[in-house]
Amino acid sequence: MSFVSEFKEFAVKGNVMDLAVGVIIGGAFGKIVDSVVGDLIMPIIGKIFGGLDFNNYFIPLSGQTAATLVEAKKAGAVFAYGSFLTILLNFVILAFIIFLMVKQMNKLKREAPPPPPAPPAPTPEDVLLLREIRDALRKA
Repeated sequence: MSFVSEFKEFAVKGNVMDLAVGVIIGGAFGKIVDSVVGDLIMPIIGKIFGGLDFNNYFIPLSGQTAATLVEAKKAGAVFAYGSFLTILLNFVILAFIIFLMVKQMNKLKREAPPPPPAPPAPTPEDVLLLREIRDALRKA
């Protein structure tokens, strides 16, 4: 089997296509969560903690003095713990949403009623006849 035909067989399998669709949807979903955290949640949290932007929480490692993280990164190395907190919050929210989705899917799978049992097959005529003969021999 040639390399090209092996690759074609691998790429056309259903699992690979499902994985590709999952990765694409996951990437888009990640952008939505980034927007929810960055544009909705973090401003509220920043307002609660004094109106500061978490992305601008950093410790300069090169002795630079800058007001924003972007300026500090241009001047040298920084310990950007605010960006890490934002990304960590993104992860927690994304993990929670995925947990809820999986929980709901499992609930839907469990709620599906089992198929009704099949009615018993009628006993064949020859078996019935043999039973009658057996019962008659027992009585004799």
